[in-house]
Amino acid sequence: MALTRAAAWEHLCSWTDSSSLLNHARAVELVMRAAAHRYGKGEADVEAWGMAGMLHDADYERWPEDHPMRIVRWLWNCHEEELAHAVSAHYSKWGVPHESALDKTLIACDEITGFIVACCLVRPEGVSTLTPKSVKKKLKDKRFAASVERAEVQAGVDILGVDLTEHIQFIIDALKPHAEELGIQGRTQ
Repeated sequence: MALTRAAAWEHLCSWTDSSSLLNHARAVELVMRAAAHRYGKGEADVEAWGMAGMLHDADYERWPEDHPMRIVRWLWNCHEEELAHAVSAHYSKWGVPHESALDKTLIACDEITGFIVACCLVRPEGVSTLTPKSVKKKLKDKRFAASVERAEVQAGVDILGVDLTEHIQFIIDALKPHAEELGIQGRTQ
């Protein structure tokens, strides 16, 4: 892998001003790093999987109508074909097949990670006491985090072939050690 995390983060920041979108990129990066150990080849996949999570929405703020075409093109130009394919596949409207474990994991982690962070932000205890049951209850409330595509959440776990409850718990556990950095530690801490 020629692309470094530092170069990927610098590129993301050059295209993204929104702190909430940068926070989402970081949250998905952290979840994907953990997922490399669960669904990938462990340490050998950590950097690539983390960068896929970090960069998947890199062009969204500046060019929402082109998303994710510009970041995919940039990744191809960096000779990061595996990352380019995973980012292409995470945008289900393109119909790119989910071939690798990375492709399947990114689509399974993206929307639900954003949703879980939203759940944390409205809880006094943040992520520390969040349970899959609470997340699933919020998923049924279409008014809560209305921009999260519930169908994408379900499609992601179906593509990855995992149980939704277990997947939610995995993501909660991946986010907990980074609660302060992500601003999801709650107000009672």
